[in-house]
Amino acid sequence: MGQGKFGSKLGRTTSHRKAMLRTMVTSFLKYEKIKTTDLKAKELKKVAEKMITLGKRGDLHARRQAAAFVREREMVGKLFGELSDRYRERCGGYTRIVKTGYRAGDNAPMSIIEFVRDAEVEKAKKKSPAPKK
Repeated sequence: MGQGKFGSKLGRTTSHRKAMLRTMVTSFLKYEKIKTTDLKAKELKKVAEKMITLGKRGDLHARRQAAAFVREREMVGKLFGELSDRYRERCGGYTRIVKTGYRAGDNAPMSIIEFVRDAEVEKAKKKSPAPKK
């Protein structure tokens, strides 16, 4: 029975996998777009969505939980400031995974994971003047 088991092992030990995901989440928050393998992107999406949800909660306990996982203090500030404001009205689905092909060396399927930017598009539409009839 596979009850209580979730996520992929990614061919790594538990400590290596946790450290890799922490580093990847920090980089993802910093650059807002990273290129990685499909499986790593899918695992990263789960963790990144949880971090954004913590940022939206905004209380002290959520900030401490995020600080315990994210490796850079500046990225925790960005998470609770800019990113939480950007996705305040959105109920989940903060990231997207775009498949980009295969890696040259080992033919591993590669993807780009990035934040969804629909809130900024709506702001740009509101700023543009309405067409006159």
